Amino acid sequence: MTAISTTEMTALNHAAVQLTDAERQPCEVWTRVMGYHRPVASFNIGKQGEHQERQFFAEQRCAD
Repeated sequence: MTAISTTEMTALNHAAVQLTDAERQPCEVWTRVMGYHRPVASFNIGKQGEHQERQFFAEQRCAD
C-alpha cells in the first residue's frame, strides 16, 4: 500500500466532486438588520441592491 499525503488526499477529494449547474441549489443568505437576522431574499429591490453593493474588508493584525 502506498502512503498518500494530506495534500494529495485533499486534491483527490476536490477533483472527485464536480457538480453541474443543474445539480446545484441556491443557498439562502441572511444578514443582520437593525439587531435581528433576516433573509436577503425577503428584502425589497432597493435594499437587495444596497446589499449587493456592500464592500467587505479583511482586518489586518498590527505587527508588535
